[in-house]
Amino acid sequence: MPLKRYGADCALLVVDVQNSFCPGGELAVPGGDEVVPLINHLSLLFENVVLTQDWHPAGHVSFASSHPGMQPFQSLDLPYGPQTLWPDHCVAGSRGADFHPELETEHARLIVRKGVHAQVDSYSAFVEADRAATTGLAAYLNALGVKKVWLAGLATDFCVAWSAIDACAAGFETFVVEDACRAIDMDGSLAEAWMEMRQAGVKRLRSDEV
Repeated sequence: MPLKRYGADCALLVVDVQNSFCPGGELAVPGGDEVVPLINHLSLLFENVVLTQDWHPAGHVSFASSHPGMQPFQSLDLPYGPQTLWPDHCVAGSRGADFHPELETEHARLIVRKGVHAQVDSYSAFVEADRAATTGLAAYLNALGVKKVWLAGLATDFCVAWSAIDACAAGFETFVVEDACRAIDMDGSLAEAWMEMRQAGVKRLRSDEV
């Protein structure tokens, strides 16, 4: 068994490596499956590994199909703010919501399911899109004594970025492992996400620097 490089004050957060976001899925991120071997390796280096899982009820407010006349990737103003509308994806209990079959999950100490409320989306692993309800992840990490968080997964410009920014806001020193993520990159969203992460204090590095 390889020696872990990081102890109890560090955590790896693996974001949404699920079938819906991988090639052949309903909302496939280009090259989404390419992160799996790298994340499997990274998970061996951490004592604390947390997985997130998009877990939407059917008819979720973020689905374009829930809004007659709207199409995927259009935007709609909802009570909590602007919402990009998506194809139906990661429906609770479906194959799309399952983790990629080659993702090694036995290292995980916790699975955080997000987007579980029908009327509120949640890109972030920490705070839902209404910016009021929390997932409890920050409290869990604090209880473990975690001070530093590394993020990898899907997609860089949405769930990874929102999670990283919220990790910083919660007081964790935060790193995004760039080559262990893949992006949707819709209308410049990737460049914007990196800018916002940098402004929030997120550090950007590659897996050979972890």
